[in-house]
Amino acid sequence: MDSFFDADRVFEVLHGFNPWWAGGEPSVPTFRRVAYHTCRRYYDNPAFRRAVLLSGARRVGKTTVLMQVAVSLVREGADPRSVFYLSLDHPVVKLLTLPELLKRYHERIYPEGRPVALLLDEVQYARDWDLELKQLVDRKPDYRILATGSSSLVQAGGLTESGVGRWLRVPMPTLSFFEFLHIRDEAPSNIPAQLRTTDLFGAPQEELRRLGAQFRPLMPLFRRYLLVGGFPETARMEDIVLCQRLLREDVVERVLRRDMAAVFRIRKIEDLERLFLYICLHTGSILSIQKCAAALQTTATTVSNYLDVLEQANLIYRLQPAALGGKKRLKARRKVYLVDAALRNAVLLRGEEILTDAGEMGTIVETTVLRHLFAFHYPDAPDIVYWRDSASDKEVDIIVRSPRYVLPVEVKYHTSAPLDQDEGIVRYCRHEDVRYAYWVTQREEDFDVMEFRGLDTKFLRIPAHIFVYVLGQAEQPSGTQ
Repeated sequence: MDSFFDADRVFEVLHGFNPWWAGGEPSVPTFRRVAYHTCRRYYDNPAFRRAVLLSGARRVGKTTVLMQVAVSLVREGADPRSVFYLSLDHPVVKLLTLPELLKRYHERIYPEGRPVALLLDEVQYARDWDLELKQLVDRKPDYRILATGSSSLVQAGGLTESGVGRWLRVPMPTLSFFEFLHIRDEAPSNIPAQLRTTDLFGAPQEELRRLGAQFRPLMPLFRRYLLVGGFPETARMEDIVLCQRLLREDVVERVLRRDMAAVFRIRKIEDLERLFLYICLHTGSILSIQKCAAALQTTATTVSNYLDVLEQANLIYRLQPAALGGKKRLKARRKVYLVDAALRNAVLLRGEEILTDAGEMGTIVETTVLRHLFAFHYPDAPDIVYWRDSASDKEVDIIVRSPRYVLPVEVKYHTSAPLDQDEGIVRYCRHEDVRYAYWVTQREEDFDVMEFRGLDTKFLRIPAHIFVYVLGQAEQPSGTQ
């Protein structure tokens, strides 16, 4: 490699990545997302000996988290040269293997054998990254490793077994509505920081009315959030056309055309793009693989494989159907959602006109609610499923199930959303042991607790902007808001 590219040029790149080596400091956001606090909790625990893999869609802010960790470590007194950030996606870095880069780092920058914060960005682009990371964890106890990847690295390519006991995956979703407001410096100051959705079931009606009024100023911002989504780069932009262009080019097209070929070895990218477009058109729907294959003029096996890849690349969620009475869960006809509704808006070129389209808004809000439920309940490792009774066509959009609780959630984002005992969510609760259920609505006036005769379940009707804000707030570690 030296004959092709002077070694000094490599160190110029490394110094550019790590300005704190020369007393500099990169500009990083003051607001720290949940993923930052999760990474620091593991990093600061001396008994935790695994690498941490921060995984999420492209442009959700994974690099920013690594930069924030680097800056905070140096400010807290770490030797600046012991903090080593490396972007493995850089063309110069790709000319060397990870062991070669670390060898040169120790020869020229920081002695081997001392504690090092090793921050590896886009680790999936390193050759044999999983084997190299495994060896570093096993043989270099002085390294504390945080890594990022745009794909679900623990699952991709059958890498789960090689990583057992060596790394822990930390998912990083798009911005919650709570984080969206903080990044825009428009977070409300009058919302109780310790408010949780479960608190609302016991609140007097007068208290719910007061809370509804406090949340009223967030409605326009919630509509904005539904349009541009939870990507930090576009959250502050006012030009919706530009926001959507960036999402199409950098999040969708780059992932589908570059990452899929590089990481998952997808050959027929056009078929994958057509499937993704199909999902954009039908997000939140029950997907028949056979019908989808026929529509796309491909095989059911190809559709099934590509759905696996899209899920591993953090572009979609899939929900299994549930059966009543604890019966074995069915395996066919999953519901498929995009991870962020703004991807759908960008691909389909949907602008502010969707805000007055009840059908469009129902789809977008349901997708947004699912994103918040996934992120909030992730630490419990629950099943997130849906229920549908084919005989009556009654259904429950989303059900979060763990050994400790069952939480049915139905999204009815309409100007009129009455809840009666014939609704699917009520029927479901009559067959299951459910304490709380959520009926997510549009209007501020739809904010109350309902009960039905012969049923112990309490049903909270709650406007969507309040529901997702409180879920996002509840994710934050105490003392960080």
